[in-house]
Amino acid sequence: MIKSGRSLRLGRLFKADETPLFLVPLDHTVTDGPFTDARGYDALLGILADNGADAIVVHKGRLRLLPRSVYAKLSVVVHLSASTKYAADPTFKYQVAEVEDCLRRGADAVSVHVNLGSLTEDRQLRSMAEVADACDRVGLPLLAMLYPRGPGIMDHPQLETLLHAASLAVDLGADIVKLPIGGSVATMKRVVDSCPIPVLAAGGAQVSDHQFGAFVADVMTSGARGLRQRCARSDGCCPSPSTILITRTHRRSRLQATAKWGS
Repeated sequence: MIKSGRSLRLGRLFKADETPLFLVPLDHTVTDGPFTDARGYDALLGILADNGADAIVVHKGRLRLLPRSVYAKLSVVVHLSASTKYAADPTFKYQVAEVEDCLRRGADAVSVHVNLGSLTEDRQLRSMAEVADACDRVGLPLLAMLYPRGPGIMDHPQLETLLHAASLAVDLGADIVKLPIGGSVATMKRVVDSCPIPVLAAGGAQVSDHQFGAFVADVMTSGARGLRQRCARSDGCCPSPSTILITRTHRRSRLQATAKWGS
């Protein structure tokens, strides 16, 4: 049977050996501004490619600047959503790129961000549904990044909102969902088990290497399919120690990770 373009691209993201996906977002330069200079950015790409990261997330303009060597080692997800820290409502994520254009530029997948419970939730969900339709037409995988974040979720338990976010991603056509799961392994597992598409855990704030390693172990034990972790430290230095830790550990321990995944 001939595989579809979407399944081939998902296979490039999720390796056949079932090891977890480690996704490093570099798209937050739109939200927060640069975290390093141009030379440091290129050096980071090399570090990630050489130390076991699987994929990066960027905005469309960065695609033409990526070295060919990076494309050979990393999958590239193009983020379609944007807002800046200066906005009156930073939780309003709006679409700044088209699926067909990202495919033409060389994307392996696209991603959208929705803040569940925000004042503009309706527009963000409508945009995600339209992106899912466009992805279906051209065979491009969609990663939905859903965060319960806004006044609408204040009186609701976190687990309830995470379960709802996972369900929304499935119902509106995403292939992968990234969620800010945390807490106990049992809590994470309940969210993961509720979701028929792969779940990625959002890495969250920078913590000590020990804390980060423990979090990664819990994520893997829960059955989540991988992790998305920012690379820059709060002081602007890049890459963070935890990023190097996880990329090197990810590269060294693929067989061990596979064994844990199946346990």
